[in-house]
Amino acid sequence: MPKPLNIALIGTGFMGRAHSNAWMSVNKFFDLPRDAVMHTVCARESKDARRFARKWGWAEATTDLGRVIDNSTIDLVDIATPNHLHAPQAVAALEAGKHVACEKPLAGRLDDAQAMRIAAQRAKRQGIETFVWFNYRRCPAVAFAHQLVREGRLGRIYHVRAQYLQDWGGPQTSLSWRFDVSQAGSGAHGDLNAHIVDMARFITADEITEIAGAIAKTFITRRPLAKAGPGRKTRYGRSTVDDCALFLARFRSGAVGSFEATRLATGNSNRNCMEINAERGSIKFDFERMNELLWWDHTLESSLRGWSRIMCTNPGDHPYAQAYGPPGHPLGYDHQFISQAADIIKAIAGRKPIVALPDFEDACRTQKVLHAALVSAREHRAVKISEV
Repeated sequence: MPKPLNIALIGTGFMGRAHSNAWMSVNKFFDLPRDAVMHTVCARESKDARRFARKWGWAEATTDLGRVIDNSTIDLVDIATPNHLHAPQAVAALEAGKHVACEKPLAGRLDDAQAMRIAAQRAKRQGIETFVWFNYRRCPAVAFAHQLVREGRLGRIYHVRAQYLQDWGGPQTSLSWRFDVSQAGSGAHGDLNAHIVDMARFITADEITEIAGAIAKTFITRRPLAKAGPGRKTRYGRSTVDDCALFLARFRSGAVGSFEATRLATGNSNRNCMEINAERGSIKFDFERMNELLWWDHTLESSLRGWSRIMCTNPGDHPYAQAYGPPGHPLGYDHQFISQAADIIKAIAGRKPIVALPDFEDACRTQKVLHAALVSAREHRAVKISEV
């Protein structure tokens, strides 16, 4: 029988549900060297922890993080809490000898991310692994784009054009930790640009070396604290993060890039988009059509050139598709988390994941790009990544 991997989850919000579903499902879809065991869930409120445990299948529930850290039977701590809590929770778990999977961004601030990276380096010498939930790497279309670049199908890359557009952050959206700079670190920038910076680095296997210019803008400076009941006056609090952030970048290879993130792009629910232009062709990805990759083959004679739609669901051809349905059966958002959970278990067991897993070292490189863009926006100048 496979050796169990006892997992503890910290956090019971939206990401806590996505992670729970992944751990609950992973051994049903993948044949793995270890079985994921949903050992303990930790939340701030006792009743919330107990209710979440019953609903999602966690064996135990607690409000005591120390109990999780000190439990010698727990192998992996999965962190799905607000950004400012990532560093203290991750460092404590690593120092206790536990593997750690952490939600993105790695932290709200660069100094916290650096502390996590250093703790991870020390832990790795003891065989302890770290992981960051940049889940879009495990969308089959994104992983296939990475494969095409690695095989040289695009040739030299000229442009990376990336956008992450959402529209849920309007003036009626209640104030939460995501709009508090002391907890989130930034707004749309850290939440959304983190994903597309990681995707760009992953697909191209290239690194951003300079932010050529950036803008970060807060349009909505106050938000309702909560929905007021009938006859009650709505109370407001201050929003202290960016609603949108845009920046231009230079890559080590000489390619150039543009990155845009916003929560105010009306009509765009979750448009995580990327276009890459290169000497032999181009690719386009849009998460709202997540099973598709558009491909332009510039090596064809001009009369035959046109955008081809690749449905990335063929089990024999496209990464991760083999674990799910037959060709033409689309995957969804949650499948990415299941696929990443499978790769995490493989890595802990010393086996190679299907595509590269971002660890704290890797995610800290993305954090440096995010930090440099904020410096550029604040100081109105170009910023080299080496400066940070």
